[in-house]
Amino acid sequence: MGLSLQQIRKNCSDARQLMDRARSEKFAVGAFNLDNQETLISVVRAAKKTNSPVLVEVSSGEVKAIGLDNVRDMVDNYKEEYGVEMYVNLDHSPSVDEAIEGIEAGFEFIHIDISQANHDASDEEIEESTRKVVEHAKLTGALVESEPHYFGGSSNVHTEEIDYEEIKKTFSTPQGSAEFVNKTGIDTFAAAIGNLHGSYPTPKVLDLELLQEIRNAISCNISLHGGSGTPGHYFEEAVKIGVQKININSDMRKAYRETLERVLAENKTQYAVVKLMDEVIAAVQGVVESKIALFNSAGKARIG
Repeated sequence: MGLSLQQIRKNCSDARQLMDRARSEKFAVGAFNLDNQETLISVVRAAKKTNSPVLVEVSSGEVKAIGLDNVRDMVDNYKEEYGVEMYVNLDHSPSVDEAIEGIEAGFEFIHIDISQANHDASDEEIEESTRKVVEHAKLTGALVESEPHYFGGSSNVHTEEIDYEEIKKTFSTPQGSAEFVNKTGIDTFAAAIGNLHGSYPTPKVLDLELLQEIRNAISCNISLHGGSGTPGHYFEEAVKIGVQKININSDMRKAYRETLERVLAENKTQYAVVKLMDEVIAAVQGVVESKIALFNSAGKARIG
């Protein structure tokens, strides 16, 4: 279908207003990964039921599988059908060129993560690439997110324990956060305070005192990646401190796969798998609704 530049700019302006509301009204917007149409339906139904604004996000793997323009069209179709406040985030874009493609496809949120492709990227490389994306985003008004170093883990269900001594080496610092924000002009800073991608055998532990220090040091939005497997009280406190965006993926994938495996086992003669997806969608929707409650975003949507 495609959006006009005027429509894209309006959407990005609305997205900026959403982040401002999140800051002033003390809630965070959930950013939920879109693996396929079923997960999108789960997020949309949760947003509708709770009257919550949401982000759906795709990283390079989903982009390659679905396509940027297809993601944009799917989201717009369901946004209109259900009447929800929903935006799209390009998550962990590994290059400037791919981030620019996301901007020009009309994504309202762009996360540029040079260290995703090159864990050893220098500070100068990361800062220069981030500035280029920030500059190009002026075309539409898209919000740009980034961080000054590689963020650990992967969006999967892990069996190994979390090595916090190793993780702490990549924690954000108040001074480093402020310097990076000032040098790049980003809209959202991805803080590392014990959050890491994926779900692990033991719950994650977040350093809320450090988060408060980072909040005091920077004026832009703050996001938390790797929200899956995190005890809910950390989210409730993080929202009070001033986090505007929280990413959830692995918890959704776990619910999806485990429910699908059970339903398939119970219906061995049914080959029209689409007829078996209701329970899967409901399970993922339940995960999304539970996060929305913790993020304090229920009832905060503005439509139109």
